[in-house]
Amino acid sequence: MSVSRLQHIPGIGVDLMGDRADRERDDRMLRLENLDTDLRPHPAAIARTLEAVHEDGANSYLPFQGGVALREAAAAHVGRMAGRTYDPIGECVITAGGLNGILNTLLATLEPGDEVVMTDPIYAGLVNRVRLAGGVPRFVPLRPTTSGWTLDPEALAAAVSDRTGAVLVMSPSMPTGSVLDRSHWTALAQVLDGHRAWLVYDAAMERIRFDGRSPVHPASIDGLQDRTITVGAASKELRMIGWRVGWVVGPRSIVRDIDLVGLSNVVCQVGIAQDAVAVALSAPDADQDVARAAAVWKDRSDTIVDQLRGFPVVPPHGGWSVLIDTTSIGMTPTEASEKLFALGRVAATPMNGWGPSGDRYLRLVFANEPVERLADLRSRFEAAWGTRPR
Repeated sequence: MSVSRLQHIPGIGVDLMGDRADRERDDRMLRLENLDTDLRPHPAAIARTLEAVHEDGANSYLPFQGGVALREAAAAHVGRMAGRTYDPIGECVITAGGLNGILNTLLATLEPGDEVVMTDPIYAGLVNRVRLAGGVPRFVPLRPTTSGWTLDPEALAAAVSDRTGAVLVMSPSMPTGSVLDRSHWTALAQVLDGHRAWLVYDAAMERIRFDGRSPVHPASIDGLQDRTITVGAASKELRMIGWRVGWVVGPRSIVRDIDLVGLSNVVCQVGIAQDAVAVALSAPDADQDVARAAAVWKDRSDTIVDQLRGFPVVPPHGGWSVLIDTTSIGMTPTEASEKLFALGRVAATPMNGWGPSGDRYLRLVFANEPVERLADLRSRFEAAWGTRPR
């Protein structure tokens, strides 16, 4: 590497596997490697995008902090989830996607060398952004079980020290689909009381739940209201990946700094996309729209878990992906991926660099393949890996 800040930042692997699968031009290939989805956005969002193409106001840098309509919609959405009110002008800024919001937030909250508490496994893109911002990841292991992932609330809280600059968590998390509940937030509220650290909540998938429970937003918990920064995105829940729109909502004092970072980074968002996202967030049937999509994804997740019964699958409680511990059956994730690609015609990404335990797991994304295409998944795995007991 030519500069030191890149020494501990590997790629994410998804790009390589996606490019490789594209080159195959094989319609039989199951595309389980990348976080795309075939489910369309809300029809009103598509219509509003088409209208905006012809509007001069949508072809502008201004306002740099994001369109007022979208800031109002995003602030209202986060406020509804958190059970409080946010000022859309002073406590909300729009970003070019959720991960742009994450990086801007980390740059605005971390001093070089600060630790950032994260769960493990975790998306490599989050780990890499912590390192780009000068932070040091402090991992708290998730525990895999036959019914899903668990996390000890006290272990999460115990990872916070005087070196902690931020706690960065998702719920549901990517790629595990693990969820955090009131016990986790309460434990963090106790340990963060009087602490300098911020709680950065990546809410990109918070309503994509398979466990029948409503999400508990950390800013609804006593002690966390004034230290929670919520980063959201249109990509997952709203299925608006190509629109590249996200938002950051939090206390006025820190949002001002995040805005300053944004002005020095990507500067502004996609103009023709913003009103469309506002429409999707605030539509009368917005919750039902997300729930319908989540139900489809749950069916796909259940199909994969059922098809691969007997393989070391850890079921998700939400999100877009499911993990398989390939090391428990004698293969590295890379070896397992290669066999699936060549013999099963399945594209799946090894999780090297996705936290310390990522080297154990292969990820299957179910957001982009319908149930009908997953019906022969077991035979594909058996062709690649051999048979397993049902």
